[in-house]
Amino acid sequence: MTSSYGTPVRVGVFGLLGAGNVGNDGSLEAVLGYLRAEHPKAVVDALCGGPEVVRTRYGIPATRLNWYRGEYRTASRAGAIAGKGLGKLVDVVRTAAWVRRHDVVIVPGTGVLETTLPLRPWGFPYSLFLLCATGRLFGARVALVSVGAAAIGNRPTRALTRWSTRLAAYRSYRDDQSRDAMRAMGVDTSRDEVYTDLVFALPAPPASAPSGPPGLVCVGVMDFHGSNDERARAEEIHRRYLDGTTRFVRALVEDGRPVRLLTGDELDRPVVDAVLEAVDSPLVTAAETASLADLMKEMAAADTVVATRYHNLVCALKAGTPTLALSYSAKSDALMAEMGLDAYCHAAREVDADRLLEQFRSLERRSQELRRTLSERNLVITRRVQQQFAALTEALFPTPDHAHTRQETP
Repeated sequence: MTSSYGTPVRVGVFGLLGAGNVGNDGSLEAVLGYLRAEHPKAVVDALCGGPEVVRTRYGIPATRLNWYRGEYRTASRAGAIAGKGLGKLVDVVRTAAWVRRHDVVIVPGTGVLETTLPLRPWGFPYSLFLLCATGRLFGARVALVSVGAAAIGNRPTRALTRWSTRLAAYRSYRDDQSRDAMRAMGVDTSRDEVYTDLVFALPAPPASAPSGPPGLVCVGVMDFHGSNDERARAEEIHRRYLDGTTRFVRALVEDGRPVRLLTGDELDRPVVDAVLEAVDSPLVTAAETASLADLMKEMAAADTVVATRYHNLVCALKAGTPTLALSYSAKSDALMAEMGLDAYCHAAREVDADRLLEQFRSLERRSQELRRTLSERNLVITRRVQQQFAALTEALFPTPDHAHTRQETP
């Protein structure tokens, strides 16, 4: 793909990529796969959270998102606070210089427009605003592709998110509630489409229906402390989540079930360690997973999955394994309903091990039926990902014979 001047189209990808969250990296992998298949001549690089990982794993040039390396660590000392403040000014220049070298910048999926986890306005929301504002200034088409969004209570974060969305040249969402949330925040979404999460574009391992007695259960854990608006209760929420999850794992072990603990982010490892220490049994093991492909392989080999992180749920459902969600936000509930498993959601903030066990046993009784349902739903959802990529080509990569129609935003 070349620009109107005959030179290769310069495409940037942007986000907290390569920073330890395998869901974010899976979204990047899906977009890179699309670009390599459909636009192989495009010149691609990244502005991201973990440039070393992105360069090594995905083979594209990458630049650090923030000038200050301690951006996402809590700053308590004067030097760290000053470093963060200076970094905000330096990042204006760095982001502008990076953006102006590109024709198109893609923000690949993930929940970039939500605060379902703790988030400060001067962190990623500020970085996203700089991207969209400089994109509009320099004529680079910024695309928010199949992103997640949610209602935001914090006023500065809400304002930055609203303006970022308005300034983007292209927007699509991974579910209806994300589009509804942005509409409620004052964004004109009349020309925005809903597709699905980009991770559904990734290949799934071969489905394997279990045989014989009940077997492996994958339990995906999370370093969960509640949402951005629940900081005052963060430790209480975390303690209840950890205690309930631990009791559930212990009950499975008492039934003789092997349990495989999974994570979705480097931050989740302390939760795995806490469960392993509390449930001292050879039946409980922990998987080392560096990618969504690793997660899907683990989940495809299981009889059942119980998971918290959103992209752990996506992987389990994509693998076709009956899944129970420890749901921490409406996006998880919406995904489970879309895949025909809405009866199997359990609030992560209020984990009740006894009730969770009842839901788990009900899920297992319906295992064969639900595997057929997941197989059917995956066919539908994979077509929607293909439609998303076709729409992206239409909007961002015009050919000489096909005029580009850009979304106009306020």
